[in-house]
Amino acid sequence: MSEKIIDDAKAYIANVFKGNADGHDAGHSIRVYKNACKIAEGYPEADLVVVALASLLHDVDDHKLFNTDNNMNARAFLYSQDVEEDKVEFICEVINGVSFSQNKGKQPESIEGKIVQDADRLDAIGAIGIARTFAFGGKNGRSLESSLEHFSEKLLLLKDEMNTETAKKAAEIRHAYMQGFLSEIRKEMES
Repeated sequence: MSEKIIDDAKAYIANVFKGNADGHDAGHSIRVYKNACKIAEGYPEADLVVVALASLLHDVDDHKLFNTDNNMNARAFLYSQDVEEDKVEFICEVINGVSFSQNKGKQPESIEGKIVQDADRLDAIGAIGIARTFAFGGKNGRSLESSLEHFSEKLLLLKDEMNTETAKKAAEIRHAYMQGFLSEIRKEMES
């Protein structure tokens, strides 16, 4: 795998997400990348360059953050790196399979898509997921109660939507942590 293109992608997302504090930042993308690399270890048939670039670039055109069409930001970066057209298309296909709201109940066809979708969803649950939920809620004017609704609407569903065995195991632990947190916060809110 070309280390230069990965390093360039990391620098690109650091710039794209500069100043973002809603949980969709460069730190999130780096964690998704690390999760994806760890999951990919169990799938030697996976194209690691596709996994790496799709995981790093998966939010650069997120509809909650950018008003872009057809993966414009991801494509611009990939073209600037002279990535072949068929690989650009595949990376964008993987990116388009990540979003929970746009892919609810759908499983990506490729192993690369399954890995990156799982990696992103793992970063949405557990302690990090809790922190990101309240960061996003605070930035968007959501109340504590409204942010808590996000758990039942999305986060508590993710454990059962993982594609890979590695992600399923990690999701069990993170899901249990969220359940403990929710139990405690509800008790504190009622007292």
